[in-house]
Amino acid sequence: MTEWTQHIRAAAQALKPHVRETSVLRRYHVGASVGIELKFEHMQHMGNFKVRGAMNTLLHGDIPPAGVVAASGGNHGAAVAFAAKNLGVPAHIFVPELAGPTKIDLIKSTGADLTVVAGQYVNALDAAMAYAKDTGAMQIHAYDAPQTVVGQGTLFAEWQEQGLEADTLLIAVGGGGLIAGALAWFGASKKIVAVEPETCATLNGALLAGAPVDVPVSGVAVNALGAKRIGSICFGLATQYNTPSVLVSDDDILRAQATLWQDLRQYVEPAGATALAALTSGAYIPALGEKVAVLVCGANPNDLPKITML
Repeated sequence: MTEWTQHIRAAAQALKPHVRETSVLRRYHVGASVGIELKFEHMQHMGNFKVRGAMNTLLHGDIPPAGVVAASGGNHGAAVAFAAKNLGVPAHIFVPELAGPTKIDLIKSTGADLTVVAGQYVNALDAAMAYAKDTGAMQIHAYDAPQTVVGQGTLFAEWQEQGLEADTLLIAVGGGGLIAGALAWFGASKKIVAVEPETCATLNGALLAGAPVDVPVSGVAVNALGAKRIGSICFGLATQYNTPSVLVSDDDILRAQATLWQDLRQYVEPAGATALAALTSGAYIPALGEKVAVLVCGANPNDLPKITML
């Protein structure tokens, strides 16, 4: 047992009262012959896995009177706002305009203070860092912090307890906190495949360069996967375990998003369908007999239908 797995195992117990155990669908068929397992982490509180990392950080942090601050493309901000509300902690969230109305409204629903800034995630991060310096609020990083990675790792501990049999897991990558949690938990015991949009290829770019580097970010999943630079924790673990990186196009992602709705009536955001896009597009072709699982990780698309409650 590594130090990572010890921390993840302890966090999994601490988080049980605060997070949902999300469902697993076994033997879902992609195409004519590939049977895979899906985990529906988009059914987590606030529609995304980041509640795990945010809640774990707040449970283990020494929270100052000014509370916490977070920069986010939307999902992390919603997760921090949710965790802060449930633990009675003040929160201020900074998001870029491209976060979109669904995620902005979700954050507002928690009662957290919210500032929408022009530009991209990096602009929100600069504003959040300045706020933390001015007020003494505790910065909750979206992906590149040990407690965040440990919190995301509890997802994979849970999945293993649910009977995960796959040899290979396909996981979408933005800043890398989620896949870092998978690598921290499974180590070399599973093949963990990074799936990235061609237009937000942070890990792929880092692996090619031999170090984290800034990459241009755009496309349909940019408000969730547009971190610009991979986290150092993720890069270290991905390098240690020789993590393969697969790229998919925006069209591939949108087709996978449509497939999840048409086949399973699961309406997710583009980032949530990115890992599945590796299979539906043929970017990742399993070997004969290879058991594959896919994580569906985000449920906050900007084109949610308006439903009137009766």
